[in-house]
Amino acid sequence: MGLHFSKEEFSQRKSTVIRSMKDQNIDALLMFRQESMYWLTGYDTFGYVFFQTLVLDQKGNIILLTRAPDLRQAQNTSNIDDIRIWIDKNGSNPTEDLKIILNELDLKGKKIGIEYEAYGLTGRNTLKLNKSIENFCSYEDKSELITKLRAVKSLEEINYVRKAAKLADRALDEVWKYAKAGVSESKILAEMNRIIFEGGGDYPANEFIIGSGKNALLCRYQSEKQILNDKDQLTIEWAGTFKHYHSAMFRTIPIGKAEKKHLKMHEACLEALNNCESKLKPGNKIGEVFDIHAKTFDDLGFGKARMNACGYSLGATFSPNWMDWPMLYTGNPYVIESGNVFFMHMILMDSENNLAMNLGETYLVTKNGNERLGNQKLDLVVL
Repeated sequence: MGLHFSKEEFSQRKSTVIRSMKDQNIDALLMFRQESMYWLTGYDTFGYVFFQTLVLDQKGNIILLTRAPDLRQAQNTSNIDDIRIWIDKNGSNPTEDLKIILNELDLKGKKIGIEYEAYGLTGRNTLKLNKSIENFCSYEDKSELITKLRAVKSLEEINYVRKAAKLADRALDEVWKYAKAGVSESKILAEMNRIIFEGGGDYPANEFIIGSGKNALLCRYQSEKQILNDKDQLTIEWAGTFKHYHSAMFRTIPIGKAEKKHLKMHEACLEALNNCESKLKPGNKIGEVFDIHAKTFDDLGFGKARMNACGYSLGATFSPNWMDWPMLYTGNPYVIESGNVFFMHMILMDSENNLAMNLGETYLVTKNGNERLGNQKLDLVVL
């Protein structure tokens, strides 16, 4: 069985979830987030693009309802014993199969929590689910019940994040090796992914972001692959990934020669990152981290070029993105705890001058502060 965590770890997680369910007066939880299923049982799949749910009740019963292609997937990757299959056929409605399971667990008339905030639970399936159980039980949105528990990483999880960070460092070495005039962005991506996979890593939960010239100002992946010019700018955001755990990094690299404003923008990014580090410690609110980021850029004259968030939690996530809860934006009341892992990105996109500058690193929150997990230099590298 390909379990990535110890039996003790899984047992503790299950007990913690059940305790939280009892505290919130939930008799059962319907998990639709793949991250929840993976964290609780080890179940590893992209089958969540179809209807599937993991049911956990207060008695500790765990039942997975999924499709036939995921039967052996669950058997090989998880500790789930009870796996039910709904049948693909014209007009099939797996929510009715789910109601049979809920009835078996004596949940008629009880209160059920549902992870509505899940990429696998489409709007159409949500309508079917609600209609199926509306007269069977009461239900409410409990999308963050497990997500909040996942925000603080165990020692076993931190070990995986550290391995992911090493892979991210190696990928940056490949960028510095290959990023030069005349080289395609495709070649750079190929070498970055090669070194991660050779190191035992995984696919990330979203594509690496890469762009040069005007595309260096984009914060999302797009399919155009350009050849680097003699004088250019290259923006890359990537993550090392190990057992689905991510450690992300972000850089903008001038090619040939850096503009004077590139230098000023990098100085601002470095100052903002250092100031955010000073706020990223237990007891502070993550909204305070964003606020010092914003004040730094605003005071330095880059208010129009900055973003309205400066990072987010990282952990074991699945497509379509590696961003986890919670996010660093103003007013966010989440209180930072030891064991949190945050990616902090300092982003400046100057559309007037068509210049970009980005600097991002992943941090582990410790008892007294934080630890930057990447070991690469933060200097502006011109290639």
